[in-house]
Amino acid sequence: MLEPGNKAPSFRLKSDGGGEIALSSLKGRNAVIYFYPKDDTPGCTTEAIDFSALKAKFDACNTAIVGISKDSTARHDSFKNKHKLKLILAADEEAEAITKYGVWILKKNYGKEYMGIERATFLIDGKGVIRNIWRKVKVNGHAEAVLAAAREL
Repeated sequence: MLEPGNKAPSFRLKSDGGGEIALSSLKGRNAVIYFYPKDDTPGCTTEAIDFSALKAKFDACNTAIVGISKDSTARHDSFKNKHKLKLILAADEEAEAITKYGVWILKKNYGKEYMGIERATFLIDGKGVIRNIWRKVKVNGHAEAVLAAAREL
């Protein structure tokens, strides 16, 4: 299980708009890497809109925002356009980063068990070190709490 002070696991994933994002491409900048279950669902939409609304403030403290789910890049493009999101959305269809960050977990819903993504956020400094981790995220107020922590770096 990853903890603050650990080196952040590397990843290279396809992203919205036909791009690619790698943790190494963010070197020298802080990064918010947030994992979420699915595009265009209520909690995930609110979280993405909240992070997007604070993008200028994250930029002001040299912090990139990357959302990662198992959704395809085409689905990310649709989600991003529909809600006018201003952040990078990465497609981890093979659960590579999701597994490395330990957010692929057994979930329970209405008596059924299944594997899914734990809503979690990692704040990584410009040297690639995890500085803070939020697990089992409650969406309301979360983006603001992450911004407050990013300002401390």
